Amino acid sequence: MITINDKKVEWKSGETVLQAAQRAGIDIPHLCAFEGSPCPQAACRVCMVEVEKMPRLQTSCTLAAQDGMVVRTHTPRIQQARRNIVELLLASHPDDCLYCPRNGNCELAKLASDLGIRGRRYSGIKKTHPVDISSPSIVRDPNKCILCGRCVATCHSIQGVGAIDFAGRGFETRVAPAFYPGLNVSGCIFCGQCLRVCPTGALMEKSHVDDVIAALADPQVMVVAQVAPAVPATLMEGAEVSSITEMLEALSGALRRIGFEAVFDTSFTADLTIMEEVSELIERVKTGGVLPMFTSCSPGWVRYVELYRPELIPHMSTCKSPQQMMGALIKAFYPQQVDTKGRRIYSVSIMPCTAKKFEAQDLGDVDAVLTTREVEELLNRFGMTFSSAGERAPLDVPFAEATGAGRIFGGTGGVMEAAIRTAHKLLTGEELKGGPKIADARGLDRLKVFSLNVGGTALNFAVVNGLGEAKTLLDSLEGTNLHFVEVMTCPGGCVGGGGQPYHTDTETVKKRLQRIYDVDRRSKKRLSHENEQVQALYRAHLGRPLGEASHHLLHRVYVTRSKG
Repeated sequence: MITINDKKVEWKSGETVLQAAQRAGIDIPHLCAFEGSPCPQAACRVCMVEVEKMPRLQTSCTLAAQDGMVVRTHTPRIQQARRNIVELLLASHPDDCLYCPRNGNCELAKLASDLGIRGRRYSGIKKTHPVDISSPSIVRDPNKCILCGRCVATCHSIQGVGAIDFAGRGFETRVAPAFYPGLNVSGCIFCGQCLRVCPTGALMEKSHVDDVIAALADPQVMVVAQVAPAVPATLMEGAEVSSITEMLEALSGALRRIGFEAVFDTSFTADLTIMEEVSELIERVKTGGVLPMFTSCSPGWVRYVELYRPELIPHMSTCKSPQQMMGALIKAFYPQQVDTKGRRIYSVSIMPCTAKKFEAQDLGDVDAVLTTREVEELLNRFGMTFSSAGERAPLDVPFAEATGAGRIFGGTGGVMEAAIRTAHKLLTGEELKGGPKIADARGLDRLKVFSLNVGGTALNFAVVNGLGEAKTLLDSLEGTNLHFVEVMTCPGGCVGGGGQPYHTDTETVKKRLQRIYDVDRRSKKRLSHENEQVQALYRAHLGRPLGEASHHLLHRVYVTRSKG
């Protein structure tokens, strides 16, 4: 037991004082520490506390909790020290808060406000590093960086990529790729997890909001949208709706009011992806093809393979992601369904992921990608919130129907679970005994490995939750006898994607996962091959899974991006 501000707090083995305080609902200001941080480094010093019998202030993010500790978090001595630290950070920080994209949700600005800083006592030399806009997904402004190290820890220890690190010395220290190239030619996979933990505007997604607004104003353009399954599960947190279906209709209504002419459900092409991907898996198993087969839905994972493990390219499913499948279908078939009046279709994806911007540019099926954060900004530009969006609107045929299997694509294990449901039916002619839920594929364990007997054949599966765990599996891949592996780049899957709100934490991810599992449980159809609109698409246009038409529209090739 420790005492924090006269409150008795039980601590757990291995916890720091900061962690124990947070669990007890006691706020200790901090900038460098964050949930999941593998190794707190006390870089900011803002979390200092007074500990009885210790003469110096202690950083609570590194101080191990011990029985008998008496801690105070907001004494006059501490508050003055914090003010000095934050004022020194502000001394060389840009003064463009009115124009900064993080205006309103900047942690540094909030901390300064909480500490009552209303003027500048210190003046420092302003940084003049060039802003890196080379990436299709991420904008990096080193001048707004406070060197907290959150992005470095995330990239190295959580994602296992290591594309950025501290470089330079003294006042010239910055966070950058090795030798300061643009992110576009670095080892960055554009997952955006660094954006989500950055406390300032030093790392931001490359915004497509202005591009979409320009398209909406162009009379020669017909703007349509698709919405990924993780997005409504997230937007429910700020809306008065009780289900993902209601949230989709509320979002559809809002988009229509600002000029979108059709809104489709990416869960439709999640079902389509399962039809193609499962057929590909079955063909590989039956013909002795390259195994294990890896999923290809997560563009951060795809770029990781192309950059770091190109020898695995033959193992990758050739299926495009649901986003790109929908983009291809919209351009190829939707003009046959409606009168476009000679206008060009402008296809917008609303995604929880920054890497989808790279994927859209790389494959060319989608014109613009808005993250969850950006779609809220878009509606704000039109003076609209979901509570003021007016009437709800249904999604548009022919890409509106989705099964429960398509909905769970938004969470880790969701692609695997959806695939197994359909694979079992196609191989045995029967549904899974005990129902479609596959508990072995669910949960937030970083690596899940399990087997199922399907039609007398034992098939072995693995689910990788977050790219950091992929290396563990890949290093021991030989001799595992795996058949199918799902890899989600972001911890928790798309519900924890780099384009999701900044407040996303483990508890928030769990709630979003529960929402997509609830909509699956309530769905009348829970298997992708039961999607009637998907079956109609095959009859009218695609023929059969893995057929010539589907290969042309729905499959892709990979390139080796490795530099050795």
